[in-house]
Amino acid sequence: MQTTKLGRSGMSVSRVILGSWLTFGSSVDAEVTRACVRAALDAGIQTIDTADVYALGEAERVLGEVLSGTTRSDLVLASKCFWPMADGPNDRGLSRKHIVESVEGSLRRLHTDYLDLFQCHRFDPTVPLEETVLALEDLVRQGKILYWGTSVWSGAEVERGLGLARDVRGYGPISNQPPYSLLERDIEAEVLPTCRRLGVGQIVFSPLAQGVLSGKYVGGVRPDGSRAADEKRNVFMGRYLESDASGRVEAFVELAAEAATTPACLALAWCLAQPGVDAVIVGATRAEQVVENARAAELELTDDLLARLDALFPV
Repeated sequence: MQTTKLGRSGMSVSRVILGSWLTFGSSVDAEVTRACVRAALDAGIQTIDTADVYALGEAERVLGEVLSGTTRSDLVLASKCFWPMADGPNDRGLSRKHIVESVEGSLRRLHTDYLDLFQCHRFDPTVPLEETVLALEDLVRQGKILYWGTSVWSGAEVERGLGLARDVRGYGPISNQPPYSLLERDIEAEVLPTCRRLGVGQIVFSPLAQGVLSGKYVGGVRPDGSRAADEKRNVFMGRYLESDASGRVEAFVELAAEAATTPACLALAWCLAQPGVDAVIVGATRAEQVVENARAAELELTDDLLARLDALFPV
């Protein structure tokens, strides 16, 4: 497994990261989680991404149990906060109160003394950005988090946060976590160029467009047990299953076969080939998926193949 420095920091992350959204603590049980994590570690994936809101803490709790006994220094653990965790007015957002309490909760559930990366799950316009930045920098100084980042922030928001951190001689965000795939390239307009200039790396989620780029839904098929067939987990997939996208995905599957690889590996490798993208987050409901996705880090794409993919999925 290839690793890379995350953004301008000195911390290395695996280029393929195991995620836990919609899977651990919810759609898969503890034994499947254990198998997926074991497969990831065996494949050299040492970075695991989660969030307090995933299954309302259950994803973190299960990961904490599964990772028990693993050498902590071998891992890069990333979590996030922003979304409501309860009904109280302070159980959400990026206030100092919620950030500090969220970090403490994540540490308890994950059975660890520190998080390698803590991310603001969204931008919070209701809280002064100075308050958010100072809370995060204080947590870095306390050693409860080592680095901090953002998720789905605009380039301008990331730049403001970094500027405020530098005013107090802080680290500032080293990463941003946006959705990015061949079917969703919006960050190329503003987020990617701004973050490249600032030294903020991208850890992208949904690089398979919620599984659509795996090729399993070609022709409108929704196999039993798949995300598309699950009403609780397919709510974010609609725009990827439209007829226009479906036609392009069919051509993409044929292109992957021509390149002697799987559609999933090709989609992930394309993301990893984009300047400024440090890593891709992949989810899994089976250990075999983890093994397949890990291979994407070693797949080299020719200039001709990259050009054909750009033509098939224009910005």
